[in-house]
Amino acid sequence: MSAAEQTMQPLSALPDWVRRALRGVLTDIDDTLSTHGRIAPAAYAALARLRAAGLLVIPITGRPAGWCDHIARMWPVDAVVGENGSLYMRHDDRGGKLRKRYMVDAASRRATMARLGRIDYCEDVPALPREAVDRVVALMQAEGMTVTVSSIHVNGWFGEYDKLTMTRTLLREEFGIDLDADRERFVFVGDSPNDAPMFRFFPYAVGVANVRRFADRIASPPRYVTTREAGAGFVELAELLAPG
Repeated sequence: MSAAEQTMQPLSALPDWVRRALRGVLTDIDDTLSTHGRIAPAAYAALARLRAAGLLVIPITGRPAGWCDHIARMWPVDAVVGENGSLYMRHDDRGGKLRKRYMVDAASRRATMARLGRIDYCEDVPALPREAVDRVVALMQAEGMTVTVSSIHVNGWFGEYDKLTMTRTLLREEFGIDLDADRERFVFVGDSPNDAPMFRFFPYAVGVANVRRFADRIASPPRYVTTREAGAGFVELAELLAPG
């Protein structure tokens, strides 16, 4: 067992007062909410269950803006942070309008698109060995990119933002929440190295059980871990936070 694994406690150790004081749940999507690339009915229902309990429910994902448009409009969530923090979207149900916020302006986005590449190493192609993934990461970093590895992608972008940066912005601008003051009232759940900034920031961060596969590559692992993997692990968390 790695040193990181030894620091992770079972989800059952999460204090009861955390659940009672909770304001929201922030969740990764791939291999956290999804299982083998699909959102199972139980996991989707768990999102709705948490929201019905009065919690803010916000996916924090590396997926692109097109996905986020659909998620913000159609899923039982309050908003979504996409592209590892380059944007957020929130649907104004009363006004019938989708609000979008990008980390950089349109001209900068157009300029970086010519340089930016996303390398798929697992989702639609056979999975690469770790050594090859490390080489891809090194090449992208040599070009000045910020690089993270998820369970299915190597994600690279030009800029200093990450998932946490835009989550702070979203909660401040859309919900009037100072995340630095209220971090103990949010749970983040994820599964892989690109969730590290969130695991490090939130004292009650949770990893679904498959996070153990990356335990040797996450410098700041989550404090708690579910017994079940992927979407089933998310359901396990939802059952604890919104029982009955």
